[in-house]
Amino acid sequence: MIEHDANAAGGPDLARCPALFIAAPASGQGKTTVTAALARLHARAGRRVRVFKCGPDFLDPQIHAVASGAPVYNLDLGMCGEQDAAWRLYRAAAQADLILVEGVMGLYDGEPSGADIARRFGIPVLAVIDARAMAQTFGAIAYGLAHYRPGLPFSGVLANHVGSARHADMLRAALPAGMRWYGALARDTTAALPERHLGLLQAGEIADLAARLDRAADALAATGAAELPDAVAFSATSELGAAPLLAGRTVAVARDAAYGFIYPANLDTLRALGATLAFFSPLAGERLPACDAVWLPGGYPELHGAQLGANRGFWQDLRAHVAAGRPLLAECGGMMSLFDAVVDKAGTTHAFGALLPGRALMQPRLTALGLQVAELPEGRLAGHTFHYSKSDTPLAPLARARRPDGGDGEAIYRMGRLTASYVHFYFPSNPEAAARLFLE
Repeated sequence: MIEHDANAAGGPDLARCPALFIAAPASGQGKTTVTAALARLHARAGRRVRVFKCGPDFLDPQIHAVASGAPVYNLDLGMCGEQDAAWRLYRAAAQADLILVEGVMGLYDGEPSGADIARRFGIPVLAVIDARAMAQTFGAIAYGLAHYRPGLPFSGVLANHVGSARHADMLRAALPAGMRWYGALARDTTAALPERHLGLLQAGEIADLAARLDRAADALAATGAAELPDAVAFSATSELGAAPLLAGRTVAVARDAAYGFIYPANLDTLRALGATLAFFSPLAGERLPACDAVWLPGGYPELHGAQLGANRGFWQDLRAHVAAGRPLLAECGGMMSLFDAVVDKAGTTHAFGALLPGRALMQPRLTALGLQVAELPEGRLAGHTFHYSKSDTPLAPLARARRPDGGDGEAIYRMGRLTASYVHFYFPSNPEAAARLFLE
């Protein structure tokens, strides 16, 4: 393992650690598989690997947590903020032997983009390019990624889904002079990660995930990507403090395949606020544990209609909790569960909580995606929205979140101390406001 010495790194305000930013020209190129395989490869070698995911993704981090054996945090200059990203990277550099950051969509997509994070923190970029049906154009894409904006610490490229050794040789020969070739990966469906409409399957739903990760790691072991990258110096930045507003209070958190969209940073924030967390699984038939407040996160309740609907004791407990004036935060899939009905993609109607009037209806296409900022009575909270359903309710919203362009975002509903929205809030964006959502 690498020994960390802040003074040797240039002073007590720096931590140095090998780091790599894994990017691509677009979604679907294989960067999640490559990132997870790299994490698995180095973790198997006994290295302490810390993986980050750009953007507000919930699913890729679950895969990377299994691959690396450590929690995976999000980096997003919009939702999370620069200070949040800076102190998390510094802390990781002080503890780890390798930092991997997976980008989001294409390298330059979004404002801010993954490239902005790589530039801001000086993390060298490895571009994964799907080379199917491609030859010399591979070099043109690689050149464009490296030079589209000045100042990007571009390191090199890895060719994915390569058809043969001769194909790999053609791709390598097409690269601009001086650009590093990290190697090539052949097409391998047995190592691919299965998907559904919101992205990859959740880690707990992939029975052979460990075998897939090991197979992908074995393939990477024969490439230049297996070498430790150069060390990057990360500057010390203070974590935003949180007063113990939830000291002595228990927050019940639903966590299972139906309610799995949880940022580890949100759990850390609740603990830093002094809360005791009580995890439970409505899908497993568990009832609401003794608590002062409840968090019902997003997920896939519509995929588990029969099981969730059968847990009548939980829904009775939840209705009694709300009737007693105790706080409940329901996000996206959590909110869907509280309507009178949820209509899935097959047209089947499910009845769950019946705490909110109206219906949630699954749609064939994505209905909302992007950063959201909400001004609530509790304070300002940043978050994001990403869903394939729409709600039909007579409720008037307490407020509407705002998009980055200033337009109207998601409706936020309030009934007593029940707060419900399609927005997935990022609690570290304002810990005190997050705490007040769980206070009576």
